[in-house]
Amino acid sequence: MISSVHAVTTDFFPRWDPELLFKILNNIHDVVLVIDCDTTIVFANEAYAKILGVPIAKVLGRRLDKIEPGAKTLEVLRTGKSSYCRQSYLSSLSINVVGSTFPLYSGKRIIGCVSIFKNINDVVELNRELDQTKGVADYLKEQLEQEERLPNSFEEYIGRNSRLKETLRLAAKVAKTDSTVLILGESGVGKEVLARIVHNSSTRKNMPMIKVNCAAIPEDLIESELFGYEDGAFTGAKKGGKLGKFELAHRGTIFLDEIGDMSLTMQAKLLRILQEKEFERIGGTRAIKVDIRVIAATNRNLEKMIEQGTFRSDLYYRINIVPLMLTPLRERRDDILELAKAFLKQFAREVGHELTLSPQVERILKSYEWPGNIRELKNVLEHASIVCGSKVITSNHLPAHITPKKIRSNVKEKSYDIKEIVASVEKEVILSALDACNNNRSDALKALGISRKSFYNKLHQYGIIDFD
Repeated sequence: MISSVHAVTTDFFPRWDPELLFKILNNIHDVVLVIDCDTTIVFANEAYAKILGVPIAKVLGRRLDKIEPGAKTLEVLRTGKSSYCRQSYLSSLSINVVGSTFPLYSGKRIIGCVSIFKNINDVVELNRELDQTKGVADYLKEQLEQEERLPNSFEEYIGRNSRLKETLRLAAKVAKTDSTVLILGESGVGKEVLARIVHNSSTRKNMPMIKVNCAAIPEDLIESELFGYEDGAFTGAKKGGKLGKFELAHRGTIFLDEIGDMSLTMQAKLLRILQEKEFERIGGTRAIKVDIRVIAATNRNLEKMIEQGTFRSDLYYRINIVPLMLTPLRERRDDILELAKAFLKQFAREVGHELTLSPQVERILKSYEWPGNIRELKNVLEHASIVCGSKVITSNHLPAHITPKKIRSNVKEKSYDIKEIVASVEKEVILSALDACNNNRSDALKALGISRKSFYNKLHQYGIIDFD
């Protein structure tokens, strides 16, 4: 027997097993309300009690025209015309809902109405989630289209340097938390690569990491980029408005690159978001709450900027919870060749053949100061891979500013002697082959594809005689 808490009568559903019907209706998220031809409420599901915050028993058996005279359901009962609308069912509770109402017939006679609706706040939240999903999809599509211009990323951060390893160990620990991270280091050291590693090792890895280059966005546009705007917020605003980067990063990570280049005005607004976890779009009146993890990065000395009055101290202490310092490349020379080989693998796929460095080039790379750090190393090797017509990159293939002055002057003096240039390259190739074969001459001459006699003649010709 069905309890009167669920329905006044089961006779209203003559063709259904009432028990099965009530189970179905009570397990759907939307509210279901049924009235008879006298406007008496004969059924209400569990969602109805939840949305109103009152027991179902208090409304079952009561007439809807008495408790809510303006309900759209009553108009449908009078006219027999179905309706889809937004309305308030119980004005005393001021609950806004959206849904549909349709009449029930027995033959040609209306015997009641069914209303199915949901809280408008649920619809707004669902719409927001859909907007965010679409916004994230558009953002990721834009990033994929720009992939050629993005810096190279590795599955793991390349390097054996002890100071770097210490930084990575700390990064691994903080990645498991939601703490704000500040990545410090010179331009080109790989701050974005480390930010992605932290994000991809976190509990938020299945959500996007949204990047904001604070230095690249004009001052008059950065607010709309970060917070988004409503339809018609300003002249030229996109129809329908736009989601900002913070909203796109909801439940994920926002990476604020070059945060030291942000103006004091924007620093104040950013501080409010970090403190309150909410913001308003430009032209909007509704506070939007966000669940985000913040990773910031800069190549500037923020403490010095605080002394100069160009960076807020309260924002600094908010973002500097876990600082990660990346060592410049000139202080981790033991990683240069490993990084170089990783880049050469990438460029080898692009040029269509294997690429190696001659011993002389290896010495040049290890002795150079690398003011542009890893980014400069990558650019130098990309340049060399393009101008190199063979498998071995020699000093002739390096940009002029990389090659020591002594080597450049020698090349310049001999640049008009083709024989000497060929001999110089040939010597470098032989040295590289011996180095690759661990100084095994038999393996080296096989790799070079020349006869044993010719090979040993060249060893003596170029003074390469002590390799046993």
